Amino acid sequence: MADRTGLVTFKGTPKTLTGDGEVSVGQKAPDFTVNKTLVEKVSLSDYAGKTVVINVVPSLDTPVCSLQTARFNKEAASLGDDVVILTISMDLPFAQARWCGANDATAVVTASDWHDRDFGNKYGLMMKEFGLLARTVIIIDKDGVVRYFEISPEMAEEPDYDKALAALKS
Repeated sequence: MADRTGLVTFKGTPKTLTGDGEVSVGQKAPDFTVNKTLVEKVSLSDYAGKTVVINVVPSLDTPVCSLQTARFNKEAASLGDDVVILTISMDLPFAQARWCGANDATAVVTASDWHDRDFGNKYGLMMKEFGLLARTVIIIDKDGVVRYFEISPEMAEEPDYDKALAALKS
């Protein structure tokens, strides 16, 4: 993987993205495994035949990540049963479950990359300086092809929801 320093910033300070993979629109999405609970795992392949929106956030316990995930939870209601919104962070599954309960988030699936870092490594989204995932929205179609991929350039800012939702609906 090429040096990806400065592709993202946190409050203006450049950060380095690491991992073995780089994902782009039009390619087959790499399968990955993340934790739903401490012992239960889920893979992208578990959602074969569905459109998957991967909502990547550094930590649900931060204001921007909370807003982003709440927005996708709200949008999920109008997307139908063929669309899954998978929110992935480095938060422990306990923290994710607590956040979902406190925010009445029942329409998104939360999963943690904390254990194996399989997702962050395969998608090249680990911020070296923090050990957290970079804020990203990825849309994978029913055939497993990446149709939308946006890394937010500034981690302290929300993604472009309108652009992502337009891509999802097209």
